[in-house]
Amino acid sequence: MDEDITTYAVNYAMEKGADYAEARIQRDEGFSALYREGRLEAYLTVVREGIGIRVLMKGALAFASTGDLKKERIREVVESAIRKASALSERLKEGTSLAEEPVSKAKWRAEFKEDPLNIPVEERVEVFKGIEERLRDYVKYLPSRVYELSASKTSKLIVNSEGSVIYCERPNVYFSYSLLAYTPGRGSVHRWSELGSSKGWEAVRGWNLPEKLVEEAKVMMKILEEAKSPPLGEEVDVILGSEVVGLMVHESCGHPSEADRILGREAAQAGESFMKPDMKGKRIGSKYVTISDDPTIPGSSGFYLYDDEGVKARKRILFKEGVINEFLHNRETAAVFKVRSNAAARASSFDREPIIRMANTYFEPGDYSFEELIEDIRKGVYIKTFMEWNIDDKRWNQRYVGLEAYLIERGELKGLVRNPALEITTGGLYESIDGVGRELKFYAGICGKGDPMQGVPVWFGGPEVRVRKIRLSAST
Repeated sequence: MDEDITTYAVNYAMEKGADYAEARIQRDEGFSALYREGRLEAYLTVVREGIGIRVLMKGALAFASTGDLKKERIREVVESAIRKASALSERLKEGTSLAEEPVSKAKWRAEFKEDPLNIPVEERVEVFKGIEERLRDYVKYLPSRVYELSASKTSKLIVNSEGSVIYCERPNVYFSYSLLAYTPGRGSVHRWSELGSSKGWEAVRGWNLPEKLVEEAKVMMKILEEAKSPPLGEEVDVILGSEVVGLMVHESCGHPSEADRILGREAAQAGESFMKPDMKGKRIGSKYVTISDDPTIPGSSGFYLYDDEGVKARKRILFKEGVINEFLHNRETAAVFKVRSNAAARASSFDREPIIRMANTYFEPGDYSFEELIEDIRKGVYIKTFMEWNIDDKRWNQRYVGLEAYLIERGELKGLVRNPALEITTGGLYESIDGVGRELKFYAGICGKGDPMQGVPVWFGGPEVRVRKIRLSAST
């Protein structure tokens, strides 16, 4: 990547009157394949490269981009950003500023063994065929089977007028699957899940997808054949599996911790937050609740060492022992809150502005084994995986419907239950937790936010946790 181009863009912006300027060249190269019911339905290769330029001028922040890296076009884009900032500054009641950060000069690269873009097309498609071959005995019970496989490599060069220069490279591999199982008289169940990593093709090999999906099919058939109604109309104790916990913390801690939401700036696009600017230090849950977001986990889908504003990444502790500890910030919101940025600015492509995003959000593990979590439960339910979920715009009222779930009686698992539904508030959930498992597991996802939409890869996870005195319903 040409540092001269980014430096030229920044210098030109400063010459035109900007108080601050940053330029980011980003190149994304990859493929995506979709396989449905035994046939390859779509195969797409993508190469996207361009530059995004952001300027701060007279208290107004403006962004513009282009896929043309010629200097003449870059001058036009810089001038466009300057005009936008100048026009906006006349309408602002309060100007925008950026929190001070050290100058950073760094190169980083996510480690991988097999370049996913060097894998032959035939081997990529063979992943689907291997799954279908292993599922052949279950196909008649699985009328809908959809798989998506994608891989990409991203390179970025970020330069700003303060002197920071950051270069990075990272791969990303991703697989998702949707299975619908049906038997006459017993109805249907649906399973959708994702896997992802910032490693190379070795991650795809390690997932052992044919065996994984066979196990999913076996569980789905067993649910249809054996599962009974969950206990209703009484308070029971619930063990939430790590997959469910990961989704919950992403949706009801990570998103509402985004400072742009807290300030009301995402209300029309991605929703609001139950948190208010003065809630830092307020209790939200029991002493067992510590939730973190850490971009620096090697191999994770949300892995990075510097964010897209050039700020060095670190682990962020969002809830600490039940208390709201910190929000997710970029440099703009950090200035509003009079704190330092914690490197939460991410952009999905060159033509998107960096906005506040999660990376890898998870419930910190505790000391309990699974057996210890359930040993004193007289009657309860273990919700291991989820089938569907929803949450309101403020991330306060939420609902999760279990897929693989088991009745607990006198400290033992006693058989499958069908469609247990947990409806609870965020506060009610975190206040009711009194035990946390020791085994931390992660799951992958693509998190959407912004207008225009930005989808970025993330991990979410946690151990099993115990929630006391919950009333379940049954989804129909």
